[in-house]
Amino acid sequence: MKDDNFMTIKLYNTLTRQTEELRPLKKRRVGLYTCGPTVYNYAHIGNLRTYIFEDILKRTLIHNGLKVKHVMNITDVGHLVSDADEGEDKMEKGAKREGKTAWEIAKFYTKAFKQDLAALNIEEPNIWCQATNHIKEQTKLVQKLEKKGFTYQTADGVYFDTSKLPDYGKLANLKNQELKAGARVAIGDKKNPTDFALWKFSPVDEKRQMEWPSPWGVGFPGWHIECSAMAVKYLGQPFDIHCGGIDHVPVHHTNEIAQSEAAEGKPLANIWMHGEFLLIGADKMAKSGENFITLQTIKDRGINPLAYRYFLLQTHYRKQLTFSWEALKAAENGVEHLYNMARSLAPTVILTPPSRGKNPSLIKQQFSSAINSDLDIPAALALVWKTLKEKTIDQKTLLEFDEVLGLEIKKHLKEKKEKLPGAVEKIINARDLARAAKNFAESDRLRRELEAQGYTVEDTKDGTRVTKK
Repeated sequence: MKDDNFMTIKLYNTLTRQTEELRPLKKRRVGLYTCGPTVYNYAHIGNLRTYIFEDILKRTLIHNGLKVKHVMNITDVGHLVSDADEGEDKMEKGAKREGKTAWEIAKFYTKAFKQDLAALNIEEPNIWCQATNHIKEQTKLVQKLEKKGFTYQTADGVYFDTSKLPDYGKLANLKNQELKAGARVAIGDKKNPTDFALWKFSPVDEKRQMEWPSPWGVGFPGWHIECSAMAVKYLGQPFDIHCGGIDHVPVHHTNEIAQSEAAEGKPLANIWMHGEFLLIGADKMAKSGENFITLQTIKDRGINPLAYRYFLLQTHYRKQLTFSWEALKAAENGVEHLYNMARSLAPTVILTPPSRGKNPSLIKQQFSSAINSDLDIPAALALVWKTLKEKTIDQKTLLEFDEVLGLEIKKHLKEKKEKLPGAVEKIINARDLARAAKNFAESDRLRRELEAQGYTVEDTKDGTRVTKK
């Protein structure tokens, strides 16, 4: 939805640790890069929380009349099992686990990821970019860093020398952390513990499935160089917003900033945004901890995936959220109630009498104010429920709001009304007869009986309308 009255959009910038006004580099256009999945396994619902937050961001920008160029990477090589550039490539590990090629693994889990996005009504990016399709761009970026004196070579690869960059680690405030110099890794020497691989050499005793020739020898790109090279290729440098999960702050995004700023002498992105962890108990959800739940697990329990989206929208993206099946079930009830309430609305609001508060312009302004305040979706949802209960919103306005919320309300408006128990239907029929006979005492008694059983009762020209609370 395009909002004719453009409002200021304020977003929390992890880099400056402040909420800032979005000032697009190009008029009415925003360049957005979101870190995509490493496609060696299914995404878990903790991963998907980040993609939903990014989807809300994109929808909010569009709601404000901005045109968004959204780029998302697919990491299909170079992401090692350790952030310290040690261990096996996750793609190679996935291939061994399933007895397939690394290329087959990448194709299968990329498709699975896109199916998850569709199930959660997450809009796909304008541009998908796979790391394996951009080896040339990554190699050129490493060469530029080498020419500027930011690299050195060890037995296992080409590394970025973080000591050459005075403000290295500013995103994660690493300067205030105690780090010992000269730390060794299992496959080679690094000058500084924070130095990271730009290009890794293929092991001499092992044939990799994914490897390429380079000026430094046969090997594969480091994880961090991929995003820098692809983001700049499609969005230029700097661009407006770079997003990812909060776990990307201390290593991946810190290193993206370092190598990109060293190469070009200017910022990579103006605003950096990060979604918080989804917890199970006291622990973050992670594949490495084997405590992860996939979206398919939710589907297997017969739960609408959009109930999970609704569950997430009730908590601000920068707050940690604890998952439980009980909370998800409550969210499922909530979103179903929302669909039922939406069906009962008038198509458009009648503005008389104005004292009833039916002012679509004011309600839209309040909704925009909430989402433009660092994506305060919980406040926006509270406004939706308030106007639903007060009957001061119509279907048209609600559907406009849902272009941001992404709960597919329009789709559910076309569904048949929920099937009510036979005993409840009998009470409804009896009440309609009582109302027709002007037996209002009996009508009121039957209303109270329905309400006591957990139903909302509304009198319409077509009879009694009843929905589950």
